[in-house]
Amino acid sequence: MPFKKVEDIKKLRLIANNIRQDLIKMLVKAGSGHSAGPLGMADIFTALYFNILNHRPKQPSWEDRDRLFLSNGHIVPIRYVVMAHAGYFPKRWLNTLRKYGSKLQGHPERVRMPSLETTSGPLGSGLAQASGYAYAARMDNKKFRVYCICSDGEHDAGNHWEAVLFAGHHGLDNLTAIVDYNKIQSLAPVEETLDLEPFGDKWRAFGWNVAAVDGHDHSELRRVLNELPLDGGGKPNCIIANTVKGKGVSFMENTVLWHYRIPQGEEYQAAVRELERNYA
Repeated sequence: MPFKKVEDIKKLRLIANNIRQDLIKMLVKAGSGHSAGPLGMADIFTALYFNILNHRPKQPSWEDRDRLFLSNGHIVPIRYVVMAHAGYFPKRWLNTLRKYGSKLQGHPERVRMPSLETTSGPLGSGLAQASGYAYAARMDNKKFRVYCICSDGEHDAGNHWEAVLFAGHHGLDNLTAIVDYNKIQSLAPVEETLDLEPFGDKWRAFGWNVAAVDGHDHSELRRVLNELPLDGGGKPNCIIANTVKGKGVSFMENTVLWHYRIPQGEEYQAAVRELERNYA
């Protein structure tokens, strides 16, 4: 059966907050993982799975499903939690994150679970995979959309820009890149590592339509993502999502430290309390 989309904005916000709570609990249970990046993408993954994607959680290999590629695979814990909430697998599986033999590894592995679409880990490769998939889909006259989530830090990689060039050259308007523009890389702010600005203009120069959005505003996300392809088509689409790394837990927000860390002890209790207050 087709997935019943959630249209109520307030409900989408509540789902995203509940997902953040389960994310923190899952990471602490695992004893390792990335915290801030997944927290910052909770709203976007919630919007995609609960409102935008054409998909069937009970039929994860459905041929006509929209394809969602995750290039920055280290944030996959948030995808796992959202998929569990959407009904792809039981929520109890979240307790197996990073465990030996688990389907939920620290980076997504395509062969472990249908609909993950690709195995990712090396940064900068995902958009090339998504572009090739979108090109093949057009050749086969397939009507599904291809989405690729990538990080701002991946724009340091040359092969990422090769994919931007390829998709723009071929006018792949069935492809949408969603950039997590939180402006913090693993060890430093983006502008200190390799400044990306003027960011949108660079994508446009490669032949893409570009829209900048607040990555935590569900009304804005729904409006823009439902308008695809942007500007009537003919070009691939880039959504630059301005996000806050660590969103929802104030002491994690916009802090380089929390790229790799998980909360421990009182940090964990404080994070859960804050998210519970937000939910209330």
